[in-house]
Amino acid sequence: MQTKHFFSDPNHLVLTALRSLTLTNPSLALDAQNKIVFRRPDAPRKPGKVSIVTGGGSGHEPAFAGFVGKGLCDASVAGTIFASPSAEQIRRAAIDRVPTDSGVLILPNNYTGDVLNFGMAAEKCRAAGIRTEFFAINDDVGVGREKGGKVGRRGIGGGVLILKMTGALAEAGGSLEEVYGLAQFANENLVSIGSSLEHVHVPGRGVPEDFIPNGEVEIGMGIHNEPGSHRTKANLVEMVSTMLYQLLDPNDTDRGYITRTPKDEFVMLINNLGGVSPIELAGITDEVHRQLVRDYQVKPVRVIQGTFLTSLNGMGFSISLLKLADNGLGAGRSMLDLIDAPAEAVGWSAPIPASTWTDRVDAPVELKDSNLAQETSSKLKLDPAVVKKVLGAGLKRVIAAESDVTRFDTIVGDGDCGIGLKRGAEAIQDLLDNASPALSDDVVNTVLRIVTVVENVMDGTSGAIYAIFLNALAHGLRAQDTGTDLPATSEVWAKALKHSVTALSKYTPAKPGDRTLIDALVPFCETLFETHDVRVAAAAAQQGTESTKSMKASLGRSVYVGSEEEWIGKVPDPGAYGLSEFLTGLAEAV
Repeated sequence: MQTKHFFSDPNHLVLTALRSLTLTNPSLALDAQNKIVFRRPDAPRKPGKVSIVTGGGSGHEPAFAGFVGKGLCDASVAGTIFASPSAEQIRRAAIDRVPTDSGVLILPNNYTGDVLNFGMAAEKCRAAGIRTEFFAINDDVGVGREKGGKVGRRGIGGGVLILKMTGALAEAGGSLEEVYGLAQFANENLVSIGSSLEHVHVPGRGVPEDFIPNGEVEIGMGIHNEPGSHRTKANLVEMVSTMLYQLLDPNDTDRGYITRTPKDEFVMLINNLGGVSPIELAGITDEVHRQLVRDYQVKPVRVIQGTFLTSLNGMGFSISLLKLADNGLGAGRSMLDLIDAPAEAVGWSAPIPASTWTDRVDAPVELKDSNLAQETSSKLKLDPAVVKKVLGAGLKRVIAAESDVTRFDTIVGDGDCGIGLKRGAEAIQDLLDNASPALSDDVVNTVLRIVTVVENVMDGTSGAIYAIFLNALAHGLRAQDTGTDLPATSEVWAKALKHSVTALSKYTPAKPGDRTLIDALVPFCETLFETHDVRVAAAAAQQGTESTKSMKASLGRSVYVGSEEEWIGKVPDPGAYGLSEFLTGLAEAV
């Protein structure tokens, strides 16, 4: 493992890497505070173009910021190394750094943190009235369906081809519906797998204890050192043979994601994970192509080789195969046409043309910052005194339950659930008591102000879930605004909550029965929609929470923390318990 680096501060490294893109491509700008690279608003741009926002953790360069430019993406948001950017960073990118008049497509890779945070930003865009679509790219077959479970395939090197095609279609004037549909369609015809000789080392961190022994290779290893299907002793020829088998074996029900006929055409992408020398990468490309033609009678119509999505200086590579199916978009917009289309992004192979340098503008870009809570208004009305009374009763109950939630979470989790809920409840209570300006009777505005508190105070997976849910709630309420004063009745809330549950399901695989806070949330929302009775709905949430005592966890830390014998039949899910206490408090105050 290579542990020597020129940079010892990973945060400084990320910022300097992002800043370099504005030096190598003068059509780009950088919002350093939010780590957003975006196309300059004063650079040439076709009117009415759909905006594409991507991003993810740093350490995968040139992905994702290297794919911002004409013909590709409009903005990319960077997290720290191997960590998702926050929803607030992504929101600023999608609302303030790109044009939104023709809609926004948000395209991260399929990792839990990315899905939650990019998904939360997508809901904030919708709550702001912006036409927005979201899709998490998932092309990896290294883990397989059984092990991947509800999370699904990971997003790795092949996703670059999806960014390229959707970017080209948007540049050609494709609608938001067409660009979003293409992302889904291309993903269905895309498979990738990576393998590596060694784990990677993050600058500024200690040396990990896990090494891949000399002579062995990790088949299917992920882009953050995640394990693949297996480790084995193999030379390059054997290694490539195994990888192609996992990509194309028609009888493998666990990994068979595409079918093929002798007439099908493919694009092959060989991606350097960062540490393979150019000469070895070239040799790898030759070996993959040779076996693909010889063993599978597939002669790719395009062979693309290079460094597109890395794992820092990972000593490995990935193979991606894209089946060129008919996308129904007509002449000049086939999948191959879109891959061949020019693009001005330093991470893609096309060079930046002289015209872009001629049109460069050195003046600084004025950064626009929006505040959804201040800028959003509606005609849905609810007396602020009622909000304070009802919401305050629920918050008070959550705060009082902190010790029980913490005790439960110490047994089945990592012990921080109670403190996190209490911290969020206290911050919302402070908003109710001391808001400046004071809360109005505009219920959508009030919800958005609460969202801001939740996003700033509550962290972790539960914080992201609550923030996504509340953003979707604001959207669901806003959708019922007819332009004339309308009281926010239980029926109005019920419709909005049903919308929120549907929206949340896009970003988390959790369902009732998985032993999560969903076991309290869904029964409450569904019962309220059916009965419009808050007390009956809160009782359903309590019943759902009680049922978690006997459930085996399938998501969250409870899957691998502690012994089930210690808590099965005794301890409810901490998140569900805390939520049901809040909902019970609401019901008692109505």
